[in-house]
Amino acid sequence: MTIFQFVYNLLWGDLISIPLPGGSSLGLSLLVLVLVPSGIYFTLRTRFLPFRLFPEMLKITAEKKSHPQSGAISGIQALVISTATRVGMGNLVGVVAAISAGGAGAVFWMWATALLGSSTAFAEAVLAQIYKEKDPLYGGFRGGPAYYIHHLFLKNNPRRKRSVTAMLFAISGLICWCGISQVIGNSVSSAFTNAFHIPPLYTTIALVVVCAVIVLRKNATVKVLDVTVPVMAAFYFLATIYIILKNTGQLPEVFSRIFQEAFGIRQAVAGGFGAVIMNGAKRGLFSNEAGSGSAPCAAAAADISHPAKEGLLQAFGVFIDTIVICTCSAMIILLTPPGLTEGLLGMELLQAAMDYHLGTFGVVFIALILWLFSFSTFIGILFYARPNIAYLFGDNWLSQTLYKLLALVMLFVGGLAAYTFVWDLGDVGIGLMTIFNMAALIPLSRQAIDSLKDYEGQRSKRCHASRGSL
Repeated sequence: MTIFQFVYNLLWGDLISIPLPGGSSLGLSLLVLVLVPSGIYFTLRTRFLPFRLFPEMLKITAEKKSHPQSGAISGIQALVISTATRVGMGNLVGVVAAISAGGAGAVFWMWATALLGSSTAFAEAVLAQIYKEKDPLYGGFRGGPAYYIHHLFLKNNPRRKRSVTAMLFAISGLICWCGISQVIGNSVSSAFTNAFHIPPLYTTIALVVVCAVIVLRKNATVKVLDVTVPVMAAFYFLATIYIILKNTGQLPEVFSRIFQEAFGIRQAVAGGFGAVIMNGAKRGLFSNEAGSGSAPCAAAAADISHPAKEGLLQAFGVFIDTIVICTCSAMIILLTPPGLTEGLLGMELLQAAMDYHLGTFGVVFIALILWLFSFSTFIGILFYARPNIAYLFGDNWLSQTLYKLLALVMLFVGGLAAYTFVWDLGDVGIGLMTIFNMAALIPLSRQAIDSLKDYEGQRSKRCHASRGSL
């Protein structure tokens, strides 16, 4: 426990504290010190990709589905899987926590860090595509950070079967996803208890049974997520649009609060400017998971015509997660009179806000949406686990099935009780994943940039050819 607490504090605690006006301070954790500069680096190296190539992201997303080879998934399906895990409880409860601790200004810093994270997400997805390999168990392809880390550290020593750093990444991922499984179970059972007064045991059994039917089948994951992810995101987005239209008159005041508090006009005097920045930054960085190495596990599985196209799709996934879905949650809270949510935290605060906007229907709606978000996250993280289990234990169904059963047990246990240690275990897991992933991502960044240049060169030639034919 002492070692675990040391690692947790090293990753998430304030490594550096910068004094600010008004008696506040800006605490910077190791992960923020790694991810924010890396995001700036990739944004500059890709020549501001999130802004410059946003129309291209939309164009690729709107392309007709290609027909990938047997067992493989399309680029859009890889985006759906990564979106399923990004768009989870963090988009609901996490945003509420960021605003509760950092005020409305946290939303601005959430947006800013998401734009930086888009470039990092692009780079890691491109590398996952470059170093993907055939998947003999599930068909199609597999890959992710464990595989490009392996290449980086063992390219001059092909006789070694595994890299220590790659193994540490894979182990960290499996630990993280087990922890997340428990958090999922607890969040869903709590929401259903609040909304329907259903005992946690019944909710948990139903969730575990539905998840087991899907994850224990060979290739049901993608088909299920293809349906659930667009539906849940669309319903949540439409409900938020309705709430915004209903409260249009408050929007100028809300946006004024976001920008004023973002730059500490009031918080600098009150000594809370550091909390504004860090709560928004942490939510933006860790909600979209850019740099953690999770999404590349899905990106590698895509059968797509160019690695950069998958990179652009994953960069767009960060936009969907943080700029769209997290902003929806923020608007629901900020358009609610503060007196109605005073003293409430987490899911209770969000349900109280929805009760104000939509009445009893809102409480029921948010519980069902959380169920869908959590369900899709669980299905998605087990897809992520596949290549990492294979890297550690080889290609066999026994290790794949045993990990799925372990995750289902954690899902069940979490539904009945919340164990803080296991929740922190998930945080430590994703923190370690990020460190190991970034250790390879920066040295291999040249290949991601070269892939982008190659893609843009091909696109330019196609444009010139089409103009010439006219």
